[in-house]
Amino acid sequence: MSKKALALSFAFALTGLASAQAATPPSAKPTVVLVHGAFADSSSWDGVVADLRRDGYPVVSAANPLRGAASDAAAVRTVINSIPGPVVLVGHSYGGTVISAAADGAANVKALVYVAAFAPEVGESTFELAGKFPGSTLPAALDKPVDLPGGAHDLYIQEDKFPAQFAADVPLAKARLMAIAQRPLTDAAGGEKAVSAAWKTIPSWWVWGGGDRNIPPAAMAFMADRALAKQVVSVPGASHVVMISHPHAVSALIETAAKAQ
Repeated sequence: MSKKALALSFAFALTGLASAQAATPPSAKPTVVLVHGAFADSSSWDGVVADLRRDGYPVVSAANPLRGAASDAAAVRTVINSIPGPVVLVGHSYGGTVISAAADGAANVKALVYVAAFAPEVGESTFELAGKFPGSTLPAALDKPVDLPGGAHDLYIQEDKFPAQFAADVPLAKARLMAIAQRPLTDAAGGEKAVSAAWKTIPSWWVWGGGDRNIPPAAMAFMADRALAKQVVSVPGASHVVMISHPHAVSALIETAAKAQ
């Protein structure tokens, strides 16, 4: 083949490749951004991530600093802003407080999913919601606060009480490892009052466990009703880490929210 013919053949090949790429539509699935809560880390979403990835969803498991409600929301907002397409934002426990603020004014967030989570009203704190209904045994399970510079304190669950308090339906060996790896929340973050509530303008879906000892199911039902939740799933007997013990129920609800957009 002559050099001219080879060049033409190469040009046609590139043109065909460009046309094929242009004809291939981008993924129609939104990116799912997962935000963990207090006493946990991003690995708590591993089972949910596996389901979502299998079903073709782009996933980001964001690190939650757990230092302050507004600053944590700002950190998650940087993740949201880096994603060009639509987002389904998911929060567990205190992560619900964070997503409620992080999603405010974010045009690409199309759905909020609360997983055994808080959703404070403006002027309301996470700790206020935790004590709004009887039933939480978390206060008695907390360890001695750890002093921080500036007067705040880090809060941990006592290691020996962690499995029963936080992860009663998780295999004991795993729950004990979670207790050692738990990440603390500052008392300042838990007491900080919300200045925005994205659940008022963005549709929400909710899932929690009927055996949750951190947040009373009655409190979550109250918040879901207040947010006019599109769907509520209560998993009988499940602990506070329902996304670990029942990842398929949680991922199914996330996909339902994603498909509603």
